[in-house]
Amino acid sequence: MNSAGDSKSSPKVGAPAGGGTAVASGADRRLELAEVVAALVEDAMVAAEPARRLVEARRMAGSRRHPLVDIADEKWRAPPDARAAPGQLLDLERLSQWYAARCGLPYRHIDPLRINFSNIHQVMSSAYAERFHILPLEVNARAVTIATAEPHLREWEAELQQIMRIDIQRVFVNPLDLERYIVEFYTLADAVRRAAAAGEGRSGLGNFEQLVEIGAGNRQYDAHDQHIVNIVDWLWQYAFDQRASDIHIEPRRDSGTVRFRIDGVLHQVYQVPPTVVAAMTSRIKILGRMDVIEKRRPQDGRIKTRTASGTEVELRLSTLPTAFGEKVVMRIFDPEVVVKDLAELGFSEADRTRWGQMTASPHGIVLVTGPTGSGKTTTLYSTLKALATDEVNVCTIEDPIEMIEPAFNQMQVHAAIDLGFPQGVRALMRQDPDIIMVGEIRDLETAEMAIQAALTGHLVLSTLHTNDAVSAMTRLIDLGVPPYLLNATILGVMAQRLVRTLCRTCRRRVSYDSRSRSAVPWEELVRPWVSQPPLSLYQPVGCLDCRMTGFRGRSGIYEVMVMSDDIRRCVSAGADMNSMREQAFRGGMKSLRLSGAMKVAAGDTTIEEVVQVAPQVVAADSPRT
Repeated sequence: MNSAGDSKSSPKVGAPAGGGTAVASGADRRLELAEVVAALVEDAMVAAEPARRLVEARRMAGSRRHPLVDIADEKWRAPPDARAAPGQLLDLERLSQWYAARCGLPYRHIDPLRINFSNIHQVMSSAYAERFHILPLEVNARAVTIATAEPHLREWEAELQQIMRIDIQRVFVNPLDLERYIVEFYTLADAVRRAAAAGEGRSGLGNFEQLVEIGAGNRQYDAHDQHIVNIVDWLWQYAFDQRASDIHIEPRRDSGTVRFRIDGVLHQVYQVPPTVVAAMTSRIKILGRMDVIEKRRPQDGRIKTRTASGTEVELRLSTLPTAFGEKVVMRIFDPEVVVKDLAELGFSEADRTRWGQMTASPHGIVLVTGPTGSGKTTTLYSTLKALATDEVNVCTIEDPIEMIEPAFNQMQVHAAIDLGFPQGVRALMRQDPDIIMVGEIRDLETAEMAIQAALTGHLVLSTLHTNDAVSAMTRLIDLGVPPYLLNATILGVMAQRLVRTLCRTCRRRVSYDSRSRSAVPWEELVRPWVSQPPLSLYQPVGCLDCRMTGFRGRSGIYEVMVMSDDIRRCVSAGADMNSMREQAFRGGMKSLRLSGAMKVAAGDTTIEEVVQVAPQVVAADSPRT
């Protein structure tokens, strides 16, 4: 497949004649502000007099911007009787959708996560794309999809079709998005292409299935090479823009894969040559002050950087040796998360009161349970931030330190020097602490040190990996903690999960009818509680704000168990989990599923989201209400 920008049969490639403006021949022409404004007036979207004044003002100013950009700057609002977008603000995205329909082209929002950058250079060069303001979005054996914001400029179409010998499908896009991504996509694709062209072949160091290519150069790429620097910088900025929580760089046999986790779901972003992946990994390890030479052992590190808006962001790094090289995961932490109010995290009023009751105690143990990635650390940091006043000394022992917080005294576990959680707690107790946070209780020794700290007058917060709140008690007993010590120190346990929240911009209200729904019925969600479903629920739709997923962000659902005398009697008597759970429900605890059901009824999430993450409670385990 020939590139339109590289083929000798394409004499028009290069700087256009006339000082940068493509000369239209025949019907080819660029959009004029006057014709676009006239179309707006014709569709009753703006009044004639403001439209006339805009055309005159832009003519006097000699504006050379795209007409839709000039119109969007006016921040006009369509009248209620307009043919399109009645009563809505005429921003650039809405204007682009309107004009696409007006000129009979499909509208496409450019989603960077769905663009295969490696195909861009196969279709056309960057000079060709900039000349005609077009950008290839998709290419396959039958057709290529080209984005344009100039529907009447088609000089390039026949030329491309003749060179590539496949169908050309034009789509209309936001002109500012097009201008931005022509630069970004080609810059990234060019950086990867030049990095790959810097040496022949690839090194098999760290590759379990090393392929020896006779005659190949096997040159290593330099982590300080400017192309590698550009790729890594773009990767971070791109992740920040897309609200990613994690970046995965995964080496494979023939290519490396870059993936982002957004709202709990992994999305593939890009594929790069294996040796470029190795250079990217080395660059990241250098910035994270990790041992670049050591590739056989897992390593941890951290980087502090800034977003384009100037916000400081911390990245926690983790490497893992795999069959085809080092896999890197970068977890992105926004420091603002530690100042979030509990209501912002998803706590209901009742759960916030119960949680505050436990953490306000001067001594005892408060536990947070849940699987990895359920938001336990965020909850603990937000709670500690609220508790860390000038009058108290807050100390933590973590593995690793998730986020640096100046209000805490933070210590990291170092297994190589025998500094584990038990040794860390023992050391912290000599530091005159008021509040101690233990990253995780993993064994009996750590549990015993936490209990000792609580018995000597300290408030201890920690985490466990259990399915629900009641299971934390049986887990500690299984570790070997005597029941009488649990009764003397445990203040309460909170289990939590994260569910995706519906996008407020596009969510759609639907009537609830269990007989016609194909999804999980309401009765299964709230079992064993017998409850009438709400009259209506919300479903995801998809828009630009949520990247067409229907969800934007995540919220917590909580199961808060406050230790009561009845629960303590169950613990002392060696009762099973069902008995303890029943007493907890009678004491006011709501299960994770019921907590999720309340969010479903409030329109914050869907039944399917809650059922996917929250464990089911057997009907006999709790009272019917």
